[in-house]
Amino acid sequence: MDHQTAARTRLISSSSDAGSKVFATILTRSPISRIDIARHTGLSQAAVTKAVSPLIAAGLVDAPPAAHRDGNPGRPVAPVSIIPDAMVMIGIKVNVDEVIAVATDLATAVIATKRRPLSHHDPRSVLDAIAAVVGELEADLGPRSAAIAGLGVSVSGDVDTASGVVRESAIMGWADVPFGEQLAQRIGRPITLENDVHALTVGEHWFGVGLGTASFAIVTIGRGIGSGLHLNGQVVSGAYGVAGEIGHLPLADPARVCNCGRRGCVEAVASTGAIEAAVSAAHGRVIDIDEAARLSHEGDEAARSAFREAAVIVGTAIATLVNLAGPELVIIGGEGVSNFDLFDRTLREAFEAHAFGAAARCRIVTRPHTFEDWARGAAAAAIQSLVG
Repeated sequence: MDHQTAARTRLISSSSDAGSKVFATILTRSPISRIDIARHTGLSQAAVTKAVSPLIAAGLVDAPPAAHRDGNPGRPVAPVSIIPDAMVMIGIKVNVDEVIAVATDLATAVIATKRRPLSHHDPRSVLDAIAAVVGELEADLGPRSAAIAGLGVSVSGDVDTASGVVRESAIMGWADVPFGEQLAQRIGRPITLENDVHALTVGEHWFGVGLGTASFAIVTIGRGIGSGLHLNGQVVSGAYGVAGEIGHLPLADPARVCNCGRRGCVEAVASTGAIEAAVSAAHGRVIDIDEAARLSHEGDEAARSAFREAAVIVGTAIATLVNLAGPELVIIGGEGVSNFDLFDRTLREAFEAHAFGAAARCRIVTRPHTFEDWARGAAAAAIQSLVG
């Protein structure tokens, strides 16, 4: 990190509450006038002007000459815009079999991407893989790597962002791993460690659907069943960093054992692994999710039953989430979206059967997310951590 980037980082992280609100508003709604910033933040125009001035001086925000709105006389409109190249962030998604890393600008536009397979899941192996992809990204960025302000790393499971500890990750086989501290020591850069779905929700909140939606939830279907909540303009983290974990609601048959070691979890029925296991057991051989989907499309009853059971329990879990939190929109993402036609009708029927009253008005839509999108969400989480 060069001196200029360090100074910009200090300015953002030490800003007052008003300054943080103003910067976050410019960051996510750029270009925007000072009048509109005041409207969005509830601050006075004088307070907005006071907060914007140091951002302009630091080269984080650009303010072209003021102009009259639509050529009409009166108070001139002076839009301000984020300068995306002012900083570079790195976002990393840790999967069970690979590490995906992206370098982004301050608006999370992807500049470069790297991927590295994981043959082992132990923390040291993952640290080695992350260090390698970060080094490759730095080499690709060249002189621009001096503008790297931090790293966001997302991992499946129960993650304590404040302490940088992965308290539990069934997919990775980790428990109480101080991964954030270990990674910071390894690569010497600021680290933000976050649950992967929460990071994806932050990305949607700041740079995606959250900008036009007061409340939404993301539900991801794949190796795990994850969820993130955005309510009343804020991403919900919960007192202990765990909120909206529908994958571990005990809605399934207690005879079904989840990867987390508990019984009856949604994930024990609806995850990719659970579907593969059910179809494989029925056919007496190993069947992966792609073949299971093909068999279901061809009318194989065991495969159709496995997807139907998964759809019912995910639809019921979404109804439970909507009944409790009341979002206006649920976005279904994850690798399972590629087979969503096998879930769609049954999932919606289960949701409608269990959604209470007006909660049934909640819209359910699909939005495919690549793993680069997940890594971009980790970069957004790092930016959010910086802003405070």
